[in-house]
Amino acid sequence: MTLTADWNYPTPIAVGAGRIQELPDVCQGLGIRAPLLVTDPGLADLPMVAGILEHCGAAGLQVALFSDVQGNPTLHNVEAGAAAFRDGDHDGVIALGGGSALDAGKAIGFVAGQGRPLWDFDNGEDGWMLAREDRIAPIVAVPTTAGTGSEVGRVAVITDTEARCKRLIFHPQILPSQVILDPELTLSLPAKLTAATGMDALSHSLEAYCAPTYHPMAEGIALRGIRLVKDYLPRAVADGSDLEARTQLLVASTMGATAFQKGLGAMHALAHPLGARYNAHHGLLNAILMPYVLQANQSVLDSKLEDLARALDLENPGFTAVFDWVLALRECIGIPNALDAIGIDAAEAALIGEQAAKDPTAETNPRAFTAAQYAALFENAVMGRFEPIE
Repeated sequence: MTLTADWNYPTPIAVGAGRIQELPDVCQGLGIRAPLLVTDPGLADLPMVAGILEHCGAAGLQVALFSDVQGNPTLHNVEAGAAAFRDGDHDGVIALGGGSALDAGKAIGFVAGQGRPLWDFDNGEDGWMLAREDRIAPIVAVPTTAGTGSEVGRVAVITDTEARCKRLIFHPQILPSQVILDPELTLSLPAKLTAATGMDALSHSLEAYCAPTYHPMAEGIALRGIRLVKDYLPRAVADGSDLEARTQLLVASTMGATAFQKGLGAMHALAHPLGARYNAHHGLLNAILMPYVLQANQSVLDSKLEDLARALDLENPGFTAVFDWVLALRECIGIPNALDAIGIDAAEAALIGEQAAKDPTAETNPRAFTAAQYAALFENAVMGRFEPIE
């Protein structure tokens, strides 16, 4: 099945196999003549990136490569990228890769011309109001994984290595000017990363759906995003060459990030400090945390998940049906059962609980957890036990 489309929701999006060939025209249409291609070291040496650089160069673009981006991008990565942007007289950013490269590329395009330190723009302090909008470079986002949805986000998540936490850099114009969703760029993604990133997309739609805020449009998008993950993630993990499944997962990822303007919750409130402190993969953290967070929120989710179970055509609609489906999906695609399987212990439970309770995403969890309750939830996820959070 061939899936090709052009959308404008919330930003121009080109969907379909081979659409990466349009990248030079996209850049030129945005007034970009000298783009900085921001990616990660794992992609930088692949033929995919060499081909993109050659294609852009042949079209007359003065393109250069920056790939000093960690799995959880840091202030150092962004500062180095901003320096490369200025030194090369670049006028736009092509952010290519998974969520880390997209977040780093967005932050580089945002801060390179500001003349202020990145942390001045921390969203927790309304720092975005300090930004000079005329100095924000246009950004083209090209995801090569289907999970974070950062290509349609107004936030770049950057790790503060000194405080060992993640900071949210927000601005309306950090939203990329154009998105290209080309499933051919995801065909080489290994099964384990396909699984982890796909569960990240699910976590965004699921937490958005469960958030107690009123946003029917986002809720509808979340429902469809969950359904796409249900139908296509097992297929993509089983057969990485399944182009239809790859396309639908890219769309599900974008839908999840569009939906979570309704809110997120305890999965992300815990995953953010855990990612910063353990340098663990964000999508895998959400995948492992997912059933523990659902169980902790059960008392306020029963009717909500009954409706979701019906939308997913699950038998005996209710909380248990959704909970059991999540467990079965994780087992099917090889997600570990508990955090201790990826080297995380409960030694810092109290500190993780405090950081989770302060995380902005905690504000829209269906239940308001205290720091002690977050610590207990974290310990359950480490030990692989489903116990009530009092």
